[in-house]
Amino acid sequence: MEIVPIDTPSLGDRSYVVHDGEVAFVVDPQRDIDRVLAVLRDRGARLTDVFETHVHNDYVTGGLALARATGAAYHVNAADPVSFERSPVKAGDLVEAGEAMRVRAVATPGHTFTHLVYLVESAGEPPAVFTGGSLLYGSVGRPDLLGSEHTRELAHAQYASANRLAAELPEETWVFPTHGFGSFCASAPSAASSSTIWRERQLNPVLTRSEQSYVDEPFDAYPAYYDHVAQLNLAGPGAPDLSFPRRAGTTELRRRIVAGEWVVDLRHRAAFAAGHVTGTLNFGIDGEFATYLGWLLPWGTPVTLLGETREQVARAQRELARIGIDRPAAAATGRPGTWTAGPISSFPTARFADLARAWQHRPVAIVDVRRDQEWRAEHVAGAVHIPLHELPGRLGEVPGGEAWVHCNSGYRSSIGASLLAAAGRRVVTVDDLFERAAPAGLDVVSRQVMA
Repeated sequence: MEIVPIDTPSLGDRSYVVHDGEVAFVVDPQRDIDRVLAVLRDRGARLTDVFETHVHNDYVTGGLALARATGAAYHVNAADPVSFERSPVKAGDLVEAGEAMRVRAVATPGHTFTHLVYLVESAGEPPAVFTGGSLLYGSVGRPDLLGSEHTRELAHAQYASANRLAAELPEETWVFPTHGFGSFCASAPSAASSSTIWRERQLNPVLTRSEQSYVDEPFDAYPAYYDHVAQLNLAGPGAPDLSFPRRAGTTELRRRIVAGEWVVDLRHRAAFAAGHVTGTLNFGIDGEFATYLGWLLPWGTPVTLLGETREQVARAQRELARIGIDRPAAAATGRPGTWTAGPISSFPTARFADLARAWQHRPVAIVDVRRDQEWRAEHVAGAVHIPLHELPGRLGEVPGGEAWVHCNSGYRSSIGASLLAAAGRRVVTVDDLFERAAPAGLDVVSRQVMA
């Protein structure tokens, strides 16, 4: 039995293809199923079954489209109120995948009420458990995504599910989660690439702390598009159309910007700062592009993509399809000079050392666009805190004059600076690691000092 992970690092998730050389099954496939089909062709395996651990919030599933394309059975919890035909599965059900692999569904409520994990046994090999959003590497899936009214109930259930898996499964069982590699579906990120039940028993805080301390832990914000994605998954999404978007010329691009649509520049933040079309927004394809664009974009707003190459645009289009934004309104490739007949805008980039010097000699506004938990842990004294996902609705709260925008590394600060620049503000983006703020001479207030 071979287990082939298919990573989607931009969303922090993994899907899995499991095969014995002849037949295969898939767990939690992403919407762009061509990646799965390529693995199946490469391994020469026939797909018989597709399993969903839960109705996903952070990506649109490819499960239904994959099942229809291959004739595989599509296993979704019988209790999930989906709008399509599936092979309903419930806790305790056993599915034979070929002659060598036995897949058993186990109820693990917590991330959702109907969450399942799948325990796989194959003769002569250690068992494997595909845990979805239940037991992750060093963490568990968040229990707050279904609304605050359900959070405490689901938190208790999540704690119980994780501890039950750890107690009942053999210590040599390999653990294969869907979330936990940067996804906001995870309670905490992990750098681990593999794990076993034994390792999680030793290192996973949810298995070593009290239930009440876990239930009382606060959760930070999660992307706004999650609610839309869950509804798409319940309805049964089809395969995406990844054909190249219609090309837009300079007149059309200007019209879309003036109309308040989002024209998104995919280039690296340094290139955007050096020169960009006035009114465009910078969501670099090199970072968590889909997460932050999907988070900030008012749902349904037309999106036009600007990239240096067709490859950049195609990659961005694939990322957007994974979160349910199916067709860009238009696209253009090249450089800013080919996208506008007017002047090119720019703004400065800086380090925290530059900010410290500016702060000493003239009044500037420091705008921290990190999330609440990051701010509470430590922040620059005197900074204005507006989390990036709230910035579009709070632009008027940024003090007048020159605004220096920072985050933890530079990616989010460029998004924030582009939003402010598009609104006509004079900005500087701090492209630096936050850990350098204090050594640069800025007064950083930590949680310990605040306490």
